[in-house]
Amino acid sequence: MTDSASGGSAAEAAIDWDTGGIETELGWSLQAVYQGFARTAVTAVDAVPGGPRGYQVLVAVTTEPATSQLLLAQRLGIDKTAMTYVVDALENAGLVQRRANPRDRRVREVLPTDSGRALLARARVALREVEETLMHALDAGERTQLRHLLARVALSAGAVEACSPLSSETPSEQPVAAPHRSARRTPRPSTGS
Repeated sequence: MTDSASGGSAAEAAIDWDTGGIETELGWSLQAVYQGFARTAVTAVDAVPGGPRGYQVLVAVTTEPATSQLLLAQRLGIDKTAMTYVVDALENAGLVQRRANPRDRRVREVLPTDSGRALLARARVALREVEETLMHALDAGERTQLRHLLARVALSAGAVEACSPLSSETPSEQPVAAPHRSARRTPRPSTGS
């Protein structure tokens, strides 16, 4: 339902931006959206060994050039030991295979199988249905815009952490995803220098 006076939804109209309440805080919003997503997305990818992590691995190995398990762990922000278990589970299910890199036989690349691609296609459909339900307050254009904006923020998040004065004082217990390390060739935004 759209509020014609503001051009936004009824939920947005109920937010009093001037009071600075909790709903105006980015951290709260990100956490609330993530929690809602995490609760429902797990069922969409429950057929994928390793659950959401296994799904992310399948997406990365299917859409990007072959890479090592270690670089894949760094890219996705998954602990390298946990990544071994995820890739083992995917390999045991016949969804990925490891092969020696032709240029450096010490490096093992992770590649999708046809079964892995087929399972990924099914899981993506289920996950998109979950996402559509989660973002029901947005129209189709806003959903697309939100995806694009979040992807841009995610790609620059590593640069923010590297510049943060707190980064060395507050070590994270979790590995940090490095989406900017994608093997996919994407144009970098101009810095103006």
